[in-house]
Amino acid sequence: MPDKKILAINPGSTSTKIAVYLNNRVIFLKNIRHPPEELRKFKHISEQYEYRKEAILRELQHAEIDLSMIEAVVGRGGLLHPIRSGVYAVNERLKEDLRKGVMGEHASNLGGLIADDIARSLPNAKAYIADPVVVDEMEDVARISGHPLFKRQSIFHALNHKAVGRAYARLVNHQYEEMNLIIAHLGGGISIGAHRQGRVIDVNQALDGEGPMSPERSGTIPAGQLVKLCFSGKYSYDEIREMITGQGGLMAWFGTNNAYEIELLAADGDMKAKKIQDAMAYQIAKYIGAMAAVLHGEVDAIILTGGLAHNTALVEYIKKMVSFIAPVVIYPGEDEMHALAMNGLRVLRGELECMEYNESNMIQTDPFTEG
Repeated sequence: MPDKKILAINPGSTSTKIAVYLNNRVIFLKNIRHPPEELRKFKHISEQYEYRKEAILRELQHAEIDLSMIEAVVGRGGLLHPIRSGVYAVNERLKEDLRKGVMGEHASNLGGLIADDIARSLPNAKAYIADPVVVDEMEDVARISGHPLFKRQSIFHALNHKAVGRAYARLVNHQYEEMNLIIAHLGGGISIGAHRQGRVIDVNQALDGEGPMSPERSGTIPAGQLVKLCFSGKYSYDEIREMITGQGGLMAWFGTNNAYEIELLAADGDMKAKKIQDAMAYQIAKYIGAMAAVLHGEVDAIILTGGLAHNTALVEYIKKMVSFIAPVVIYPGEDEMHALAMNGLRVLRGELECMEYNESNMIQTDPFTEG
């Protein structure tokens, strides 16, 4: 089988990760840090497009990477319309929706746009995205909230959820599509999903901070108190939004979103740090329990992944609460670059059919609409 070369691009809030793979082996990996003072020059994330693309090309040139052999440029998928899980070719409709930010502004919106621009400049390359955060496989009953003006949404770490689920299934000689799993991605945001035979039938909306508190999200907070705060006249809309996402969680309690610093404080006997870390673990475990109910208690494994899964104290607290449900498996950290590249490789090898971003693959999110 001929060698395949893939470029993966993953824009985050303050950095852009890039990687070049030769088949399933990484040959170049770089995390490009973007200084806050540089990013502050741009009013909207979409305006960072040229700045980030030039940074990527500069690093590839500096590393003397021959781009002429690249066949797939795979970008992190952004906030598109809700779609089915899979790999999508970047088309004009997809780029238009990324530019508009149809579901909101996020750095990941730049992934498909930059991937397409770079691919067009190469002789043999095509651009793709894979399992963006808007993958939606929720059951209709899970979409319904307690008021018709509010609808639960599926926005989560789909790429890492799916990659880890498939990796664990391979480890135990099963197909991901045959298993029932609860997967908790524990990072700057936290998403906990019920995976039933290859579909994430329920998951907390991690972007806006629904679910457990995290290093920078407040999580689900008392609704009545939030309403009073909104109409207190003390805070603007943007300030309250930041309290929920960005300046919530550990950031609100300690002035830092560095969970490792809090872990060290807790281990050193700081009672406040220990209590807040325990509260975060408690909330994570509670949502895992909720997803066990979604799966009717038929759970093959609970998987903890993401950066916080390195925290032994946090993990042990969670395990004590949920290990009665199913075995708890730890996949610390995340390897979204590998996941992006392997999705591209599977398409190039003909092992996976590439999907088209159009109405046929968009999900109808109204639970009362038939068809």
